[in-house]
Amino acid sequence: MDDWTMFANTVLYSPETKLLMEWGGMDLNDDYLFSMQRKMDSALKAMRELEGGAIANPDEERMVGHYWLRAPELAPTKELREEIENTLAAVKAFAADVHAGKICGEKGGKFVNVMVGGIGGSSLGPLFVSKALGTPEDKMKLYFLDNTDPAGMDAIFRAVEPELDETLTVIISKSGGTIETRNCMVEAKNFYESHGLSFAKHTVTVTGVDSKLDKVAVAEGWIRRFPMWDWVGGRTSVMSAVGLLPLALQGIDIDGFLKGAADCDKLGRNVNILENPAAMMALAWYRVSGGKGGVTQVVLPYKDSLDLLAKYLQQLVMESLGKEIDLDGEKVNQGLAVMGNKGTSDQHSYVQQLVGGPANIFVIFVQVLKDRAGESCEVGEGSTSGDYLNAFMLGTKKNLEDHGKKTMTVTVPEVSAYNVGQLIAIWERAVGIYAQLININAYHQPAVEYGKKCAGVLIELKNRAKELLQKTGKPMTAPEIAAALNADAQDVFRLMLHLSANDPAVTVKVDDDNITESAFAAK
Repeated sequence: MDDWTMFANTVLYSPETKLLMEWGGMDLNDDYLFSMQRKMDSALKAMRELEGGAIANPDEERMVGHYWLRAPELAPTKELREEIENTLAAVKAFAADVHAGKICGEKGGKFVNVMVGGIGGSSLGPLFVSKALGTPEDKMKLYFLDNTDPAGMDAIFRAVEPELDETLTVIISKSGGTIETRNCMVEAKNFYESHGLSFAKHTVTVTGVDSKLDKVAVAEGWIRRFPMWDWVGGRTSVMSAVGLLPLALQGIDIDGFLKGAADCDKLGRNVNILENPAAMMALAWYRVSGGKGGVTQVVLPYKDSLDLLAKYLQQLVMESLGKEIDLDGEKVNQGLAVMGNKGTSDQHSYVQQLVGGPANIFVIFVQVLKDRAGESCEVGEGSTSGDYLNAFMLGTKKNLEDHGKKTMTVTVPEVSAYNVGQLIAIWERAVGIYAQLININAYHQPAVEYGKKCAGVLIELKNRAKELLQKTGKPMTAPEIAAALNADAQDVFRLMLHLSANDPAVTVKVDDDNITESAFAAK
């Protein structure tokens, strides 16, 4: 078989979606595909059962239905289908009323800004899509309160302060108990009220029905409440009201976004894996990892507007696949790390190591064919800037492959709502298929929940330490405080050092010779 025929046999093209995928650089030869056919058949069968409403999260006895968000007709019950359709209609109607000025600020100002308060899946997806599809003609400008960093919040508050009455806030939390989101909410409420404005009259929420947050919104009379369902995980929630509400307010084509994902899902149901882009992506991951994890997926989109793709995929892939225990209770320590930048910036940062370093990486290039809306000028050598961008991508791909590194390429015609929906859908389904291949639960995150519990314990320790200092009225070192509270001295030292830098009631006398012997006091 000649080189061209071999290449042609490793290309998937969908005329309906215009999606193009090349996997020739992943060593998925015929013998390997044949050896994996039975496992892939089983994985695709499990995906069909998942979409049919099977319990996919045994820890919580929940279905996993993010695929229904873009195809409500597939939902297992009439009630679920109607909930999805009604919520989408409510999102569109609300955004239209805001844009028309029918829903406005307390003083009558038409809303022009949106502050989105959420963390993890409640922000990464909307933020990625917002950045990818935003234009100067957007109907509203989005700002993301996506961390409990006071300085980060202050930067956003300064940006919206001149138009605060024209700023709508969306608070997103499924349970209503997410600490970071609660902190952003309290800070935003304080900011509005410090300017003589009612927080409730500028705020809507996306949350679970009867959650803590839902009850607060009802009690305080917030503008509107939109549902968040327990069968949609945070990292796959961008096509629920979590993402659709802020994106619709921005002015993004959410119908096109949903259709792109739905059409790509149809490809992902194909039992012929050579015509199934998600299956081929998952199979490529399995090939390079041996089904054992421990490798890094480097995602390189050659388009500035897609530079948050890798950051979004870090949560989708790593939170889903990074698991200590498999479905049989065996310790497996699975995971695929994700990193990425954008082309051609990557060529001037870490590609040197990708090419010359260890073989524990594989690279997925994301190519966009359309350079810009209009024509491009010639910059040199009879070529445009876009010609160079394409050449640099192809050169980097060839360089990697010549050095024995695995690569594949996903190509879309342009950065549109439809195509961004496709990209998200491919990786979502690839994650689901790969999880089936390696026998893990992709839809829970026990390590994340454990970290949250630890943070709560440390907040309690910080409060107890401050109370102790106030009662004793004398300076104490971290080991002395820890001994009195039966706590870890290292935890106490780190907590008190931070507290002394931010709480006027707590002081520290720093021991310059040995900072760990510094003494803390409280008024």
